[in-house]
Amino acid sequence: MHVIDSHTGGEPTRVILDGGPDLGSGPLAERARRLATEHRDFYRSVILEPRGQAAMVCALLVPPVDPSCVTGVIYFDAEAVLGMCGHGTIGLAVTLFYMGRIGLGESRIETPVGVVTVDVQDANTVKVTNIESRRVEADVSVEVPGIGTVTGDVAYGGNCFFIVDPSPVPVASSNIRQLTEVTVAVREALRARGVGCGEGMLIDHVIFYGPAETPEGHSRNFVLCPDDDYDRSPCGTGSSARLSCLAARGLLAEGEEIVQESTIGSSYRLSYAKGPTGGVIPSITGQAYVMAESTLIFLPNDPFRNGIVL
Repeated sequence: MHVIDSHTGGEPTRVILDGGPDLGSGPLAERARRLATEHRDFYRSVILEPRGQAAMVCALLVPPVDPSCVTGVIYFDAEAVLGMCGHGTIGLAVTLFYMGRIGLGESRIETPVGVVTVDVQDANTVKVTNIESRRVEADVSVEVPGIGTVTGDVAYGGNCFFIVDPSPVPVASSNIRQLTEVTVAVREALRARGVGCGEGMLIDHVIFYGPAETPEGHSRNFVLCPDDDYDRSPCGTGSSARLSCLAARGLLAEGEEIVQESTIGSSYRLSYAKGPTGGVIPSITGQAYVMAESTLIFLPNDPFRNGIVL
């Protein structure tokens, strides 16, 4: 299996160029469902240790349905097939540019939740225009054992988020373990209540926000992903959901740009335009760097061929 690894703001992306399963044709949403339900061993084997690493997201390239798109892509982490991935799209665009498959300027990429646009500004800098994002419900409170009442907004940015501002735990790299434990507990409590973004889509990410640590920063976030690891980047789909909440509260004007910091100090530049159905069309600008190009080998006698599963 031929792969290229990159990182976006410290968050790794593995682009799978060939060697994936046959998912057939048709809508990407259906192919993503088939990957999730029929090929779980495959996608976990690519991303789990010893081949993969914590927090990695894979981008499986597939033929697009929309002929205007340069490729289709299905994203997944160790726990779930994702609707969209912002950091992964930045990493994918930088990888395609590195390979000579796209040049500077705009290209369209098809995902299971819709077509997104990437604007490659240089070899490392990409602006992603995401699908329309929306706040689903404001000020949802949940009782979390051992923590108390936690209140936040439910929002959709390509994945389903619970957004808490201010965080009940200081958002700092020294608190990553505590932040992880608390956000996992919050997500479990929300899912037990059936809280989500509609159509059976339960909360899969939780974001806590705290003060920025740089003069130009708007805020700093901690993002819990479906695999219970944290996002090293500020999270592209999470930032999209966040923009919808800021817009709905009148805290950010259309076209106004802010800098979002991650737990490790990497950043995105964010802004939005008004969406056609009342949401927002987010723009996320970040940087990615290619790290490795390699061939993954799956020996039949390898006891951890399908990854380390505990």
